[in-house]
Amino acid sequence: MSDRFELFLTCPKGLEGLLIEEAVGLGLEEAREHTSAVRGMATMETAYRLCLWSRLANRVLLVLKRFPMKDAEDLYHGVLDIDWQDHMLSDGTLAVEFSGHGSGIDNTHFGALKVKDAIVDKLRTPQGDRPSIDKLNPDLRIHLRLDRGEAILSLDLSGHSLHQRGYRLQQGAAPLKENLAAAILIRSGWPRIAAEGGALADPMCGVGTFLVEAGMIAADMAPNLRREQWGFTAWLGHVPALWKKLHEEAVERAAAGLAKPPLWIRGYEADPRLIQPGRNNVERAGLSEWIKIYQGEVATFEPRPDQNQKGLVICNPPYGERLGDEASLLYLYQNLGERLRQACLNWEAAVFTGAPDLGKRMGIRSHKQYSFWNGALPCKLLLIKVLPDQFVTGERRTPEQRQAEREQAAYDQTPDEPQERKFNKNGNPIKPTPAPAPVIEQPRLSEGGQMFANRLQKNLKAMGKWVKREGIDCYRVYDADMPEYAMAIDLYHDWVHVQEYAAPKSIDPEKASARMFDALAAIPQALNVDKSRVVVKRRERQSGTKQYERQAAQGKFNEVSEGGVKLLVNLTDYLDTGLFLDHRPMRMRIQKEAAGKRFLNLFCYTATASVHAAKGGARSTTSVDLSKTYLDWARRNLSLNGYSDKNRLEQGDVMAWLESSRDEYDLIFIDPPTFSNSKRMEGIFDVQRDQVHLIDLAMARLAPGGVLYFSNNFRKFQLEENLAERYAVEEISAQTIDPDFARNTKIHRAWKITAR
Repeated sequence: MSDRFELFLTCPKGLEGLLIEEAVGLGLEEAREHTSAVRGMATMETAYRLCLWSRLANRVLLVLKRFPMKDAEDLYHGVLDIDWQDHMLSDGTLAVEFSGHGSGIDNTHFGALKVKDAIVDKLRTPQGDRPSIDKLNPDLRIHLRLDRGEAILSLDLSGHSLHQRGYRLQQGAAPLKENLAAAILIRSGWPRIAAEGGALADPMCGVGTFLVEAGMIAADMAPNLRREQWGFTAWLGHVPALWKKLHEEAVERAAAGLAKPPLWIRGYEADPRLIQPGRNNVERAGLSEWIKIYQGEVATFEPRPDQNQKGLVICNPPYGERLGDEASLLYLYQNLGERLRQACLNWEAAVFTGAPDLGKRMGIRSHKQYSFWNGALPCKLLLIKVLPDQFVTGERRTPEQRQAEREQAAYDQTPDEPQERKFNKNGNPIKPTPAPAPVIEQPRLSEGGQMFANRLQKNLKAMGKWVKREGIDCYRVYDADMPEYAMAIDLYHDWVHVQEYAAPKSIDPEKASARMFDALAAIPQALNVDKSRVVVKRRERQSGTKQYERQAAQGKFNEVSEGGVKLLVNLTDYLDTGLFLDHRPMRMRIQKEAAGKRFLNLFCYTATASVHAAKGGARSTTSVDLSKTYLDWARRNLSLNGYSDKNRLEQGDVMAWLESSRDEYDLIFIDPPTFSNSKRMEGIFDVQRDQVHLIDLAMARLAPGGVLYFSNNFRKFQLEENLAERYAVEEISAQTIDPDFARNTKIHRAWKITAR
């Protein structure tokens, strides 16, 4: 067998440049870069060293043969010609992987089958012994790559992919592969920082992949030192003595590295479920003395126990996948930026992100960016020097202020002066003037963001007197006033509920996204609310009952007040909150007219109108809805106000319920959905089609002298003219629009209907 072999090292897309540097450093010669791979020549010792020490490669493939092929027969005979008895036993196990296409082979499974057949046929004994297939842990893993008419047949020395170091048995929701994490650390300058004795902190560490990879680099531990099963273990060309020598050297290097004073490597994770899995991973890697993981939010992580410590802050913030993630992600990045500016001055930072636009929202500039791929997702690594001149903040300091800060910093770092200069003429020690506490400035809003903030503040001020006079603490403060910022913003006491209207297809998605982030950055500042109390949802054209479907499952209710009653809203779990703000005037009207009356609330939703009727002194209320979830909510609203008695809740299809009811009511409110096709109701309800039948059924239940209020928010709705022939019908839409919906008078329409 030759002393030198051709090797192919595969790697994730984008890591080729780093891998070629690493591989050459480990002894690879004549190295050349390919897509997701590096090729070169090496001795067996170098091949083993690459398996043991490569932090970046996926696989180390030793080329057995290259041959031209025009068709499947060429493939079969090219593989058959190899002396397979030099590589494996006739009763061994085998796995074959095939990549590429052409030369009459367009199916990788068929190509792999041809390779397997040739090997098996070559090794079959007269007694019938032959290799068997084992895809999980074979003695030999063979790879054939078809490239422009040439077959490259290789033996996989690594076995399982080298990114599987063995320490990470448990992982988070979106983990980085270990070799990608190592590449990010190398690009971030961690080897240099570690060599200088620097520290490392990951404020969103998940199960600790960055931490362990950083610890192994700093402690000079071979990344695959603890692996027991290799692709060469059962290979007949394996040289155990050579491997043993290299492995023992790596063990000695790791022991020497771990004997050094440990570096300060810390991880912080908000999700308590990931803390123990992360600590378990650290322990399996043998780095418990070096790495500590704590539970904590981004805004609270403390990266340095003393003022002299410097190092690297590195993190991989989560990617948004759910409805409304824009706000939480934006504020996460803002919190990270604030924490860097507050606690990590003179540190370096590396933020690996699948949303580079969010990286710009940290209020601090990156001095370098690198492109990576996390699987199929394009990502950016933002490298940051945490220095004041890199901060992008709302306040601009004058040159004089900057000079004063520099002088103060220089004074703080000056060694103690001679003793006589530290005492006054009376012999009393002079206390140096303490440096002022650092002011953490808000990231500066973009021009569009500032314009949006100005509009919010203007609206807030304009509504201030009305809100105070009416005793309202939940109202709409913005409703697509500026067309380029297409959203509705509602205040619920000290929470903000944002509904983003889906941008038309004619709008560039990147521009729409940038405007959304501008607006979200402005909202907490303009409305003076905590970022954690901003909830964002995307409102698109809904079909069926989609707007009533659950979006999340937090189950968190907030109490708000309106017209002297308390109501529960849920800002996170559904597209709507349980309180239609535009119906406030109708609810107040019902409260004023309800005294002594029997009130019927059809399609009652969370029965907020029934609570108002009870507050107004209704003799009784009856609320009907098909949803058990909303009736439970209604029960809580009534109970919250002490109205559990004389207030009936009925579950059922409203139309069927009306047909079977024989009771009379003095005041009826109907606010039907536009469309409903629930499995529990009979047929399909369409408000335009079924309005006459619905109103006729309800009017049959109306007592003499009673009033029925009918309302809905279907923009194209037209009340049937023939209703006016049988009943006294008065449109009251304009009287049911409060100032906070004055810009959007088509939010709903309402009618007062009485018997003639």
